[in-house]
Amino acid sequence: MTQPIEREASCHCGQFRLSLSGDPKLVSSCHCQACQRRTGAVFGSTSFFARGQLVSTIGEHRSFRRQGDSGNWLAFHFCPSCGSNVFWETEGVSDTISVAVGCFADPSFPSPARTVWTESKHEWLPFPETIPRHRENPF
Repeated sequence: MTQPIEREASCHCGQFRLSLSGDPKLVSSCHCQACQRRTGAVFGSTSFFARGQLVSTIGEHRSFRRQGDSGNWLAFHFCPSCGSNVFWETEGVSDTISVAVGCFADPSFPSPARTVWTESKHEWLPFPETIPRHRENPF
C-alpha cells in the first residue's frame, strides 16, 4: 500500500508551516473582494483538507476573525513575522481547514475544480472554460 503524499504549506518567511497528508478534498478559486484583499491579487486559490489530514502546525501564528459573505465567521491564521495568511477555518464547518494554495509553492499542486464569486471577477482575467463557474459560492 502506498503512503499518502505529505504536503507542506509555509508562510513567506518559513517560520509558520503546516504539514498535511494526502490530496485536498477540493481546490477552488475565488474572486470575492475579501479574497482579493486577503491575497493582494485578483483572486484567491484555496485548497480544502479534512481536519484529520492535518499532521502538524509548526511555528508561531496569530489569528484574525471576520464574518464571511456566507454569514459564517472565519478565523484566518497568519505568520506574525511576515504576515502571510496560511490557513483558515470556517465556523460551522469543523471537519475542514482551508489552506492557501500559493503557500504550497508547488506547481504540480492539483488545479481548481471550480471558481466562485465570479460576479466580482475582473473582466480582463480569462479563466479556463473547463472549470465550472459560480456567480456566488454554491455551498
